[in-house]
Amino acid sequence: MNLERADLNLLVYLDVLLRERNVTRAANQLGLSQPAMSNGLKRLRELFGDPLLVRTREGMMPTERAMELQPMVREALAAIDQVIQPNRDFAPSDARRTFRIMASDYAESTLIPPLLKQLRVSAPGISLDIMTPSDVSFVDVEQGKVDMVINRFDSMPQSFHQATIWSDTFSCVMRTDNPILQDYNLDSYLKAQHIWVSKTGMGVGVGVNPEDVQRLGWVDEAIGRLGQKRDISVFTRHYQVAMLLAEQSDLIVTVPTRLAQLATSNPRVALREPPLKIPPLELKMAWSPLLQQSAPHRWMRRLILDVGRQL
Repeated sequence: MNLERADLNLLVYLDVLLRERNVTRAANQLGLSQPAMSNGLKRLRELFGDPLLVRTREGMMPTERAMELQPMVREALAAIDQVIQPNRDFAPSDARRTFRIMASDYAESTLIPPLLKQLRVSAPGISLDIMTPSDVSFVDVEQGKVDMVINRFDSMPQSFHQATIWSDTFSCVMRTDNPILQDYNLDSYLKAQHIWVSKTGMGVGVGVNPEDVQRLGWVDEAIGRLGQKRDISVFTRHYQVAMLLAEQSDLIVTVPTRLAQLATSNPRVALREPPLKIPPLELKMAWSPLLQQSAPHRWMRRLILDVGRQL
């Protein structure tokens, strides 16, 4: 490819086309007319000597050459942006923008309120768009459509950057008149009825198999190592719902301690340490390499980590 023939805007077009795989959507995202986008695709095909996108029954599909180009184009555009504006400062007090953050309701309940309090003071023009794990895929993060994801993760693409916000223990929450409180120990804990709650990673969830202890998470794995098993009556992916169910029934829920402490002022519930050792969990933040050098993004990441340390 001859650089004298290249228009850097075409790389932007190619990046969006390969991401959207649709000329109309790509045009809308770039603020172009559909004929202009089609002309851009024609020029890209001439430049690379490859059709790049081919129409099929499933829609526009990238060629093998296009799939090879996609990560290189993203990296090149990120590098060009850094070269053009290497020392761009970010003034949070004057900034007006929205950060799109995926967070579990555990993180949303414990981390987001103090984060928002800090933002109201230091960056009142910044807003947050909080998304649920089911709203987001790894592809969305990789492409920079989501600024960052905050949750517990069993696995994560190696290309992602990540940082640990905090480590948390577990606590048990139950109604104050729950009979188990009269003789609270491991035996009575295992005989009681429980609420299972967990939502790690991201993406649409699947049904739970109560017999598959390895996939039930930290609590049940710890119980399994004792050769025991708890009786689970309700499976939910929402921590706040689990806390509410524990308050309104004789069920017990074992949740991260920072979340349980939100109920300390509630006279209807009691908090107890688990009657067994459960390894702590780590709340992590992850983001795309495309956003690693972004000044606003760096500022937000530092703020989130600072808030986590303060808590």
